[in-house]
Amino acid sequence: MLGRFLEFSLPTADIQASLHFYGKLGFSEAHVGETWPHPYGVVTDGRICLGLHQQGVAEPTLTFVKPGLLRHLEELEARAIEFEYRRLGNDVFNEVAWKDPDGQLLRLIEARTFSPSKRSSTETSQCGYFVEIALPSADLPAGKSYWENLGFVGMDELDDRLPRVTCTSDFIDIGLYGPASLRRSTLRFEVEDLGATLAALAALGVPQAKDAALGGPHAALLIAPEGTPILIVAAA
Repeated sequence: MLGRFLEFSLPTADIQASLHFYGKLGFSEAHVGETWPHPYGVVTDGRICLGLHQQGVAEPTLTFVKPGLLRHLEELEARAIEFEYRRLGNDVFNEVAWKDPDGQLLRLIEARTFSPSKRSSTETSQCGYFVEIALPSADLPAGKSYWENLGFVGMDELDDRLPRVTCTSDFIDIGLYGPASLRRSTLRFEVEDLGATLAALAALGVPQAKDAALGGPHAALLIAPEGTPILIVAAA
């Protein structure tokens, strides 16, 4: 229903600082087109693409590609979606956006804005294996139902080290966490040896951040220059 996941769009005040940071973590840059008039870059580990926008994006946004977007507006409105904005017309790049019940912005655009990466999904970054985009949710059952209504498949993962509901699709997985565990949208990765991973990151000059809810012996947190939290969890 949403189309194909394209990128997790992130606002950044200094796109070069963000590109340098993700490059240090082992992400690759993708070739971007000229869709956006503002400075724009994309980095990927082969599983997740991060769109870095120096303008034009005000908050972290889940961006999907929906060809023929205009034809699908009635279907979206029939699901009681209230748009935050609609930029539509013959002389603009069509896009619409709305927020889920917990305030996460979702955006549909009509075409890709960068070329597909040739990087393999098995070529992980220094952060390990990308698992999901983690989102805070005040009501996990309601959040699960909402994402299922958008075509995802929800699964309870309440025995996980960080209990959550995982909503899966062909292109991206979304994790829903109680607000006591997670306060803002976060990238979750898993590694086999957390100690070795942290040692390698320290050698690269990447410091850990402090967070009581996400800390502990089985997880570590990084913060990107634009403020994106990156959670690295030891695999069970």
